[in-house]
Amino acid sequence: MLHLRPRGSHRLPESVRRGLTFWRRSIQARVVASTVLLSVVVISGVGWYLLRQTRDGLLDHRVDAVVAEANDETASARGRLEAVTGTDADVAGQLRELAEPIIQAGDARDFSVVLAGPTGDGGRIADGGANYTRGLDTSSVPAKLEEHFDDSSTTAWTYTVIRSTDRDGVTTERPGIAVGAQVQLPADGQTYTLYYLFPLGEQEETLALVSRALLTAAVLLVVLVAGMTWLVTRQVVTPIRMARQVAERLAAGQLQERLRVSGEDDLARLATSFNQMASNLQRQIRQLEELSRVQRRFTSDVSHELRTPLTTVRMASDVLHDARADFDPATARAAELLQTELDRFETLLVDLLEISRFDAGAAVLELDDVNLVDVAHRVVDATGPLAQQRRVQVVVRAPDHPCLAEADVRRIERVVRNLLTNAIDHTSTDRAGGDIVVTVAGDDHAAAITVRDYGVGLAAGEAAMVFNRFWRADPARARTSGGTGLGLSISLEDTHLHGGWLQAWGRPGEGAQFRLTLPRRAGGVLRHSPLPLVPVDVTEPVT
Repeated sequence: MLHLRPRGSHRLPESVRRGLTFWRRSIQARVVASTVLLSVVVISGVGWYLLRQTRDGLLDHRVDAVVAEANDETASARGRLEAVTGTDADVAGQLRELAEPIIQAGDARDFSVVLAGPTGDGGRIADGGANYTRGLDTSSVPAKLEEHFDDSSTTAWTYTVIRSTDRDGVTTERPGIAVGAQVQLPADGQTYTLYYLFPLGEQEETLALVSRALLTAAVLLVVLVAGMTWLVTRQVVTPIRMARQVAERLAAGQLQERLRVSGEDDLARLATSFNQMASNLQRQIRQLEELSRVQRRFTSDVSHELRTPLTTVRMASDVLHDARADFDPATARAAELLQTELDRFETLLVDLLEISRFDAGAAVLELDDVNLVDVAHRVVDATGPLAQQRRVQVVVRAPDHPCLAEADVRRIERVVRNLLTNAIDHTSTDRAGGDIVVTVAGDDHAAAITVRDYGVGLAAGEAAMVFNRFWRADPARARTSGGTGLGLSISLEDTHLHGGWLQAWGRPGEGAQFRLTLPRRAGGVLRHSPLPLVPVDVTEPVT
C-alpha cells in the first residue's frame, strides 16, 4: 500500500524557521556568534595548554620530592641494618624491625609502605610474606615496577592507583606515585624491596582549583568578548539599519525621509552622502513627474483641441471626396489622398487620447467572461479585406470548446486586432507559405492567443523594443494598414491592465510570433502560458 505524507509534514517548526530567518537577516548576530565561537576556540586552546603545564609542573615537583623522601627512608633503613650484629639470624625479626619504623613514619607523613622479598623466585608481593601498611591493598604496587627489580637494583618510580580500606571497611582509590628501592638483610644476606606509595591528593586538589579558576575566567572572558562585540557591532549596524529603513521608505514614495547625522566620523559622512543622494533623487523625480504631467497634459490638450478643426476639415474633405468625379485626375487623386490621411489622423488622435488615459492612470476595465475563440474569429473576419488586399491568408487554430478568461472584451479585441494587422503589414507576399496563423489555447489558470507570421522577422534585441511608442523595425517601410505606430504600445498597456503578458519573438527571415497571455480570473497571478513563445516549427540553434 502506498502511504502519502501529508503536505507540510517535512517543514521545519515555526520557531526554527524564525531563528533561521533572524540568522540570515542579522549581520550583528552572525558577527557576535562568530566572534564568540573563535574566542571559545582560542580560550580553550590556551586554557588546555596552561592546565597541562600546571599539571606537569605539579607532578614533576611531587615526583622529585617523593623520590628524595623515599631515598632518605631507604638510607635510614640501610643504616639501621648495618648496626645489627652479624650473629643475629632472626630473619622475621629483622624484617619487622626494618618495616615497622618506616610504616610508622608513613602513617605520620601520609604515605604507605610495602616490604616484599627476597628477590627471585617467590619474591612477588602476591606470593605472600610481605609486610605493609595496615589497610593497604598490596595490588596498588604496579606489576611493571616489581618486574623492574628482576634485573636491576636502581631506585625506580611510576604512577599508580592507591587502594586502601579504612576501619569501617570503606575502600577508597587515590592517584599516587609508587617508588621502589632495595635493601640487603644481614640475617640471610638476601635482597628485599621497599615500595613507597605516596598519594597525589594535594596535587589533585590544586589542579582542580586551577581548573575551576581557568573555567570561570574563560566563561567571564567569553561573556565579556560577546558583550564588547555586540556593543561594537551595534554602533556600526544601527546606522546601517536606519539607512535601510529610510531607503525602504524612499522606495515607497516618502521622498522627504532623511538620515539623522551626528558626529563627523565615517558613518556620519555616509549619512550625509546618503541624504545628498536622496535629495538629488527627490529633485530629479519631481522634475520627471512634472515633465510627465506636462507631457500628459500637452497630449490630452492637443488631442482635444485638434478635434474641432479636424471636424471642420473632415466636413470639407467629405465634400471634396464626394465631388471628386467632377475634378481632373490630379485633383481627384489629391481628394482621395486627403480623405485617407484624415482617416489616419483621426485614428492617431484616438490613440493619443487612449495613451493619455493610460499615462494618467484613468483607464478602467469592464470585466466579463470572454471567449477568446470568438474574439479570434471576429478579429480575423474584421481584418479580412486587409488580408485579401495583401494576398495573405489568415488561419485560426482553436479548440472546439470555449476558451474563457475574465477580461474587457473591447480591449482584448483591440490587442488581437493590433497584433494581426501588424502581422499583415510585415508578411511577405512574394514567398510560399506566407499564411498567418492565429492559435488559441487555455488551461485551468491561463488563456493565450499567439499570432504567427512568416514575414521579415525581428533582429536580436528588437523583441523588447517593438512595444515602444512610434518604433518601427524598418523606418522606410510603408504602413499598409494605416497604423499610427501606437498600436503595440496601447496593446501592451491593455495587457498590463489585465495583469497579463504580451511578448514577442522573431528571427530575421523566419518571421515573428506575438503571444498574449491572460489569467483566467481577474487579479490572478500568471506563472506560465498555455502556448510557447517560440513557434514549434522553428529549430533553435545549438549553442
